[in-house]
Order: sequence, then structure tokens, then C-alpha cells
Amino acid sequence: MSKYPAPQFSTALLHPKYWGVWFGFGLLFATVTLLPYKATNKLGRAIGLLGLKLGKSRAHVARRNLELAFPEMAASEREAIVIENFKNSGLAIFETAIAWVWPNWRIEKHFSFENKQHMLDLEAQGRGVLVVCVHALNLELTARAFSLFAPGYGVYRPHTNPAYDFIQYWGRTRFGNHMVDRKDVKGMLKILRKGNRLWYLPDHDYNRKNSVFVPFFAVKDACTTAGTGVLVDASKCAVVTASSFRTYNNYHLQIDNDISANFPRKDAVGAATVMNKAIETVILRGLPQWMWLHKRFKTMEDPSIKKGIRYD
Repeated sequence: MSKYPAPQFSTALLHPKYWGVWFGFGLLFATVTLLPYKATNKLGRAIGLLGLKLGKSRAHVARRNLELAFPEMAASEREAIVIENFKNSGLAIFETAIAWVWPNWRIEKHFSFENKQHMLDLEAQGRGVLVVCVHALNLELTARAFSLFAPGYGVYRPHTNPAYDFIQYWGRTRFGNHMVDRKDVKGMLKILRKGNRLWYLPDHDYNRKNSVFVPFFAVKDACTTAGTGVLVDASKCAVVTASSFRTYNNYHLQIDNDISANFPRKDAVGAATVMNKAIETVILRGLPQWMWLHKRFKTMEDPSIKKGIRYD
């Protein structure tokens, strides 16, 4: 089975230039371990509000994304989503730490599950599953919740800071999940063909290479990865959208039924169109909790148009 090689600890990671990383994660882990969830929730959302005041460029990106995606929505409604999105972004810092250090019993206390049996039935059938998640701000918690009953493989991109990379890999794999290199397409296909689960996030703009332009909300030509069709065609896997969104102090992980039969074969544009429609449904379940701070529509279909013109 293809796995991303685990970063190894060495004394070089204790160099003073990495002390800030160790201290920051140590403080973060101690906070979510010692404080009750309600306290970290309030603290995280307060940090998010501070980020809204300081991060004016990111706030502009979020507003522009929502304007493009929902042009008929009232400006006041979009602004309320932006504010809530920043609050959730601050909370995401603590949610990541929670996902990496909380014991199972604390995770279970705050999670409810919908349609969990469907995932287990697919496993019993020996079918590989492309578990399509979205970039919800609590994404790390979604992966952790899956580890309670259906661990799988996440697509991994190493961090440029080796100390951060070591901690990140440790946190993501210590409860049973595995990692596969994001460039290892053959490894991904092997995972699916052997009946395992691969988490996949096709909801961002990954630039022009290996992408097609299909509708995403109100944007008719959103740059969308063509990888979904490649994986489905080559592995004949099941395709299941799944997401967890926060309600008050708890999270609900919803697993949808297999939609692989809806995908046209050998048709990258058709597959990406089907995938985007399914993703839209998921995002609408927790609109303020999706990563609107990312420049989702930065790549234009016409390569002669200046990149990023949508955000001017």
C-alpha cells in the first residue's frame, strides 16, 4: 500500500530557529487539553474577529468570493457570512489541535453521525471509496472523526518548515489514518483498487494544469480539477461526499450515498460538473464554515486574461 514516508525526528528539529514552532504547538495543545471546549470555542472565535480587523485583504477575498458565487444575495447577508467565516477561521486553530490531541472519548462526546453504516457497507463489499470532503474550516476534525470507525488515506503536502511538518504528520496519523503524497496518482489508484478510502478535496482552484472550467455556484467557468474523473474511471471506486459542520458546541458528520453511477466515463468536463454540483450541496449545509478566504475563482478560462482579475 502506498504511504507517504513519515517525517523522522532528529535533534536538528530542536535548533533554536524551530523553538517558536514547538512553543506555539505546545501552548495550543495545552490549551485544548486543559480548557473545556466552550472556553476554546469562545477564544477561537474572538481571535477570528481580531483577524477580520487585521486581515483586510483576506476579508476582501471572502467578500468577492461570495459576491461572485451568490450575486443575488443581499450584501448585508454576505457580510454576515464573512464575519461568521472569520470567527470560524479563528476557531479552526483550536479545532486542528483538538483533532490531533484529544482522546477518542472527547471526540465522541462532541460528534454525531449520519449514514455511517453506508461507509461500512461499502467496505464490506470491498469497494474503494473516494471520500469527497470540502475545505470546511474544521476539516482536520472531520478526518479525525472518520478515524473512529473508518480510517483511510489523506492526500499529503509537506510543510516547508520541518518541525511543523513533523508535528503535522504526527497529528494526522496517530489515530489510524495514513497519508499519500499528493503527486502520487498511482498510489492513490492503488489505495482505491484495494478497497480502501481516499480523502479527496476537489473544491479549490488548483490552477490551470490538469483542470477544466465548469460551473460552481453562479460562476459558469470556475477552474476545477479534472482529477476526479481520472480516479473514478481508473479505479471504478465509489464516490461519497462527507462533511462535518459545527452546531453550537457539537459537530455532525453527514455521509452521503454513493454517487459514482452519476459520473460520465472518460469525460473530464462532465465528471467535474457532477462533482461540483455535489460539492455545492455540501457547502450549503454550513455556508459560513467553508474556506471563503481562498481565492476560489482566481484562474480565468482565457489564459490571456490577467490571473486574479476577479479580485481587483
